[in-house]
Amino acid sequence: MVNYMLKIIAELENLTNLQPQAGCDDPDFPYYFKLKCNNCGELSQKETCVSLGETVPMPNGRSTTNLVQKCKLCGREGTVLLIPGRGRALTLEASESGEYTPLMLFDCRGLEPVGFVFGDGWKAESTSGTKFDGIDLSQGEYADYDENGQFPVMVSNLRAIFVVDK
Repeated sequence: MVNYMLKIIAELENLTNLQPQAGCDDPDFPYYFKLKCNNCGELSQKETCVSLGETVPMPNGRSTTNLVQKCKLCGREGTVLLIPGRGRALTLEASESGEYTPLMLFDCRGLEPVGFVFGDGWKAESTSGTKFDGIDLSQGEYADYDENGQFPVMVSNLRAIFVVDK
C-alpha cells in the first residue's frame, strides 16, 4: 500500500480558498485521473472517476473501498481508497509563494494515480469576500468579475501532482 497526496497549485488573482464545492472532503466531488498498474506499468486509456461518497466492496469482501479496477494488460486488480481530513483550500498566500496545497489523500494498492484532470464543481472567494460557486476549471482557467470589490478575479496556470505521502 502506498499513500499518494494530490496537491494543487494555481495562480489566483484576487481570489482565495479554492476548493471543491462542499469543501475538501466533499463526498460528491469527482476526482478524474489515469491509473498506472504497479505490476506491469500499463497506463489506463482514459481517466477514472473516483469520489469519496461512492464505495464498492473489496475483492475479499471484508471491507469497502472507493474503486476496484483490473488492469487490462496483466489482469491484476488494484484498489483506491480516498482518505478525508488531510486536504485544505488553496489560499492566495500559498498561490503567491508557489506552494502546492494538499487536496486529497489516496490509499492505493496495486495502482498509481497519474495526471489529475481539473473539472467542474469548485468554489472560491474574492479578497473582498464575494463567493464564487460552481467554478468550472476544465478549460484550465476561470475568469469573472467581482461586482462588490469592483475588480476582476481569475484562476490560471493550474497544476496538480501526486506525491508519495510517508
